[in-house]
Amino acid sequence: MVDAVYRAESRRVLATLIRLLGDFDLAEEAVHDAFTAALERWPREGVPASPRAWLVSAGRFKAIDGLRRRARFDRSLAALAEQLDSDAGAAGVAGAGSVADGEGVEDDRLRLIFTCCHPALPPDAQVALTLREVCGLTTEEIARAFLTEPPTLAQRIVRAKSKIKAARIPYDVPARANLPARLDAVLHVVYLVFNEGYSASAGASLTRPDLSGEAIRLGRLLAELLPEPEVLGLLALMLLHEARRAARTTAAGDLVLLDEQDRSAWDRGAIAEGIALVEGALGSRRVGPYALQAAIAAVHAEAASAAATDWPQIVGLYDVLLRVDPSPVIELNRAAAVAMRDGPAAGLALIDGILARGDLVGYHPAHSARADLCRRLGRTAEAAVGYRAALALVRQEPERRFLLGRLRELEERSQR
Repeated sequence: MVDAVYRAESRRVLATLIRLLGDFDLAEEAVHDAFTAALERWPREGVPASPRAWLVSAGRFKAIDGLRRRARFDRSLAALAEQLDSDAGAAGVAGAGSVADGEGVEDDRLRLIFTCCHPALPPDAQVALTLREVCGLTTEEIARAFLTEPPTLAQRIVRAKSKIKAARIPYDVPARANLPARLDAVLHVVYLVFNEGYSASAGASLTRPDLSGEAIRLGRLLAELLPEPEVLGLLALMLLHEARRAARTTAAGDLVLLDEQDRSAWDRGAIAEGIALVEGALGSRRVGPYALQAAIAAVHAEAASAAATDWPQIVGLYDVLLRVDPSPVIELNRAAAVAMRDGPAAGLALIDGILARGDLVGYHPAHSARADLCRRLGRTAEAAVGYRAALALVRQEPERRFLLGRLRELEERSQR
């Protein structure tokens, strides 16, 4: 039972304790102590009616007790312990998990995101710290998302925590007038969390529903707080992708490509909600990258079959997206759409141009996409080289099995 509560509540408990204790490291230690106490007491006493409130209370008071013990060696800690104890008495245990910000948003993790994304921190540190502290991704997972080494990423997180403490960065949601300037980094964080949940960077499973579900929850909170077009666009994008989750794998956990998915298994409620959000975002005429990506996902969602997909419209949307937010990954996605509209040779030429520049050479989907187009053109040897290059880079087991399956198909074809 404690394990289940840990998975469901540990990040919420941590966020609240960071607010109450004012220190990342002290809060992390308090979370550990609280769950240790739960392991000792809950089997004897039973699970409390509100496990989260119990854990917050236990963690806070254990932190205060720890500060008092250490105050024998550092008198400044005694004053801090008294301050925290006084704050606890004033607030009351019942209020530990939820304090309104005056705008109707009552979520400590949302407050924590804005703290981690404060403009005083470098952009890469904002994202890394939020992924680590709010969502609980490991340093290794975040490093893969940043295409960097874990020790480098760990130092980035340590420096960010030190900066928050030294600069006394407040733990709050900014006033509405200051929200837009802080929003880009927050949206980027939520998008990275969703991507890790929708297509895990490594491991035995294709997806991590806990992370994608968390990202959507945070997206809904942001949409309530600030219903700007890009906030609505990001929420729409996540919903439209998440709607396909059940059809993306077989019962054995193997990858199923978009054009082979059983569309009757798609979540039509999520699709309808996503399309309505897309229409609202595009109707504002202030169109950004998330709204455009959501519009592309909506075209896929509206197609009754893979053959009925409106590829010219998708290519046109990618043309706009590239002007708004140019990147090699978007170029790659556009090349795949061009291949569907104009044939594999046209798409292959575009991908070759991307790789010739040195872009995406360490990005396994680029090699896999090139291999697939070579396969469709009958260029079996080149396809095999591409699939092997992708295999050397992939860290996710379902994708690895898929690539091995493609290689076996090529070998069988060459033996006929």
